[in-house]
Amino acid sequence: MENIIWYILLIIGVFIFLSSFFTVKQQTSVIIERFGKYHSIRQAGLQLKIPVIDKIAGRINLKIQQLDVIIETKTKENVFVKMKVSVQFKVIQTNVYDAFYKLEYPHDQITSYVFDVVRAEVPKLKLDDVFERKDDIAIAVKRELNEAMTTYGYDIINTLITDIDPDPQVKNAMNRINAADREKSAAEYEAEAQRIRIVAKAKAEAESKRLQGQGIADQRREIARGLVESVDILNKVGINSQEASALIVVTQHYDTLQAIGADANSNLILLPNSPQAGSDMLNNMIASFAASNQVGESMKRAVKRAPKEDFSKPTHRLIEPHQDEDDTPPENKV
Repeated sequence: MENIIWYILLIIGVFIFLSSFFTVKQQTSVIIERFGKYHSIRQAGLQLKIPVIDKIAGRINLKIQQLDVIIETKTKENVFVKMKVSVQFKVIQTNVYDAFYKLEYPHDQITSYVFDVVRAEVPKLKLDDVFERKDDIAIAVKRELNEAMTTYGYDIINTLITDIDPDPQVKNAMNRINAADREKSAAEYEAEAQRIRIVAKAKAEAESKRLQGQGIADQRREIARGLVESVDILNKVGINSQEASALIVVTQHYDTLQAIGADANSNLILLPNSPQAGSDMLNNMIASFAASNQVGESMKRAVKRAPKEDFSKPTHRLIEPHQDEDDTPPENKV
């Protein structure tokens, strides 16, 4: 019987001895109370307490913690938004006593301050400004929390606004506005591109017309040079200039008719197109050349008869083709 009692006492002694020791994890503080009264704060490592008399009242986490607070509020234009504010905080190691005894529910306290600050700042701003100035709101939350929580032994490391979610209808409207702005910008860019294409095309056409005109002028110049050479050749074989010019014109006329007739799909009609058209054109040209020669010869005779008369001024006397018919050179009579 005595042996059993000794065994029981031994077991109780071992239990009491072992309960005198306890360990504290890293980044943790332990509050020790003696007979219900604060006694001491123990840090990481192996610690000793008096059994039955001392007890562990609580453990304080010294690591950085994060609390996510979701708040619904409205902006200046009465648009409701949901905001997610993440608060990163920790217990100040030298103020473990205040953190344990002064504040029972730190998360609730922090949440209340976050609600208070956000609902005071956001209604001053428009929805677009809320997105642009979210960092200013976060700074205001951190400043307010630091002033309040430092008294309770808490240090606010940082505050972040991680999400801003407007009402779904407002979000859809914003997306439509953004899409309309992008379409407007796209239309402006397309119009500018079209304008550039039109200007470039106009410049190209202008350059083409300029080169075409230059080509036509060169062509006519070469044609005129060829005609002069043809007239010189005809003069050498005894054909005068008037007859040579008439011959060239008539030849070109019939060449044109031949070119038109060679094209089966041509819709071109040459007027006049009668058989005597070439003969009439030749007679008209010869009559014109004869009249011009008569005018020239009359002016020469006038100069010979009155050499002192000033012919620099224009004369208005009309010389009829039938005047001085006997003085007309034989080669110019038709």
